[in-house]
Amino acid sequence: MAKKNIFTDAFGTPYFLKRFIIFILGVVSYRRFNGFNKLKITGTEHLVDLPDSNVLFVSNHQTYFADVAAMYHAFCAVNNGYLNTIKNPIYLLNPKIDFYYVAAEETMNKGILPKIFKIAGAVTVKRTWRAAGKNVNRMVDMSEVDNIMKALDNGWVATFPQGTTAAFAQGRRGTAKLIKNQRPIVIPIKINGFRRAFDKKGLRVKVTGVKPTMEFKAPLDIDYDTENAQQILVKIMTAIEQTEDFNVLHNYDEELKAKKLEQKDSDN
Repeated sequence: MAKKNIFTDAFGTPYFLKRFIIFILGVVSYRRFNGFNKLKITGTEHLVDLPDSNVLFVSNHQTYFADVAAMYHAFCAVNNGYLNTIKNPIYLLNPKIDFYYVAAEETMNKGILPKIFKIAGAVTVKRTWRAAGKNVNRMVDMSEVDNIMKALDNGWVATFPQGTTAAFAQGRRGTAKLIKNQRPIVIPIKINGFRRAFDKKGLRVKVTGVKPTMEFKAPLDIDYDTENAQQILVKIMTAIEQTEDFNVLHNYDEELKAKKLEQKDSDN
């Protein structure tokens, strides 16, 4: 495990700068989660006794930035003893600074605000299957994997195993392989309503009066000695409710197809 520095984070960013940025972003985004819309947070009691490092949060993904901003609010609140609530924003004065999140490199390099978000704790990676709106097929950059492991050695990390904001997209095995090798505590997060409340980037309020939800679940029970990456991935996708079993529209479409086939057979 890498030795922690009391002045900078795992990637050399001064803590005073991170504190300032998290505070400003928290103040700017606060009314989005406790004003225009009311974010409901549950399950943060699972975070209270977690170690300071080697904790990986796996979540579904609905917007580029609002999801992560809400996590910052939740983690900062828990860091100051507030469970399942963000009603007292005084927690922003003492933020959770050793928190990192995995983000697509091309997303974090577009515009000033994403670059500010990046300083707050982004660990950027290049997608191996998608770039600039086109399908690609490239090798994993092992230096990026090393950066994620460095972040885990120094704090908490959030990642989005689907690698996209599309609902019910397949999970990527890279996350499961990392978990198999690093053996972190894995906390699933299920979010909902962010896509309806915010635009795709998560920077603009699209609809007010929405009650987005963020549910922190109990740590996954993983047998690192016997379970392979695919088995771990299935556990992750089930925990964040992104398998087809949770896709109500998919089930409805399948039932509709079955009824049409039955009707066709009866007509014949």
